[in-house]
Amino acid sequence: MADIVFALCALTSLVCAFLLWRGYRRSRAPLLFWSSLCFTGLWLNNVMLIVDLRVFPEVDLAVWRTLPAIIGVALFLYGMATDKSI
Repeated sequence: MADIVFALCALTSLVCAFLLWRGYRRSRAPLLFWSSLCFTGLWLNNVMLIVDLRVFPEVDLAVWRTLPAIIGVALFLYGMATDKSI
């Protein structure tokens, strides 16, 4: 059951990243760009969670799977701080 939840979380993050990127391409709103990068990082985090817990259960990849999420959120915060339209 947990595998289904992990896969659905990854799929949801990927769809959000795609839709945000598509919105950015149409409107060129910078916040959509930074949001799409954030969700891409969250998607990578979810994929690495599946790899960590199911593919390599004997190896602890907690630090490596957390890095994409931290980088994604940091990029989003940077985009919010530097966006002049807010």
